[in-house]
Amino acid sequence: MRTVIFVLTALAVIGLAFWAYRENYRTQQAIAETERLQEEIAAARARLGVLRAEWAYLNRPDRLMALAEMSFDQLGLLPFRPEQFGRIDQVAYPAAERPVPGLVGAVELSSQEAAR
Repeated sequence: MRTVIFVLTALAVIGLAFWAYRENYRTQQAIAETERLQEEIAAARARLGVLRAEWAYLNRPDRLMALAEMSFDQLGLLPFRPEQFGRIDQVAYPAAERPVPGLVGAVELSSQEAAR
């Protein structure tokens, strides 16, 4: 009986050692993947910073004004004037929707039946 217990204990120790070994390598792999993803995120943030700087540089008002003046003949761009803007009372809002005659009260009726 002792031999069976010793053999089972030895097998349990071997099984737990194998499990710990596999978990150790899985953990190392997950850590390596996390570090790789962190590096990708850092690179993406750096690229985003460069793109934002380029966008700010290209959208400088003096540069855009010079481009508009250079291509005035092709584009016909003019500066904004206050009379080009409208007032809020000039906005045409869509008409309110009318209810469908057969569906009036359908929600109330269904909710009354569900309460019963």
